[in-house]
Amino acid sequence: MTKEARPRYELCGGHPALDFVNSLDNRFRADGPRELLADYADLLRFTEQTGLLEARHVRRLSSAVDPGAAARALRSARELREAMAGTFYGGVDQRAPLAADIRTLERYFHAASGHRELRWEQALPKKSPGHSGLAWDWGRFEKHAELPVWILSRSASELMMSEAMERIRACGAETCRWLFLDTSKNHTRRWCNMKVCGNRMKARRFQARRAN
Repeated sequence: MTKEARPRYELCGGHPALDFVNSLDNRFRADGPRELLADYADLLRFTEQTGLLEARHVRRLSSAVDPGAAARALRSARELREAMAGTFYGGVDQRAPLAADIRTLERYFHAASGHRELRWEQALPKKSPGHSGLAWDWGRFEKHAELPVWILSRSASELMMSEAMERIRACGAETCRWLFLDTSKNHTRRWCNMKVCGNRMKARRFQARRAN
């Protein structure tokens, strides 16, 4: 299958960090998981689709990053993802995350903070109303292979240090358990995607009742 023919990611988590964890599909199935981040191009596509990277950054990285650096960045992204998964699922299952996962997250969060530059943004009233001020920017690090990893680290840290952690749920289908942010009115959402897992589980219960 060509890169162009690959399906886009199913973003039903309600937050890029949760969709990132879901990029290891079938995580809890007995026959093993399915990796949706097969290569660096997949990582770039994911960060672009979630709005974390602009198309111009993706084009720049696609052409500027050499294969060795791309492979290292992909390994870093997967390591970050699994530390995130351990922490998020720990919260969902009401157990403390492993100390090793916390240390991994700490390392990546520090790396993300250490590769930003402070710059002055000058407002242009005639083109884009706003105000001048300081802002963080990736600056000279925009062409670095690890940029998607740093951006995902920032996304994860923002979520993990917010009250929204209390609204993270895992899909009720045991063969799925994709993570999502429950923003329903009564906080009773059960499925990552009602049209997929929800309907599938309803069909199974219906068949079980008929069998009895």
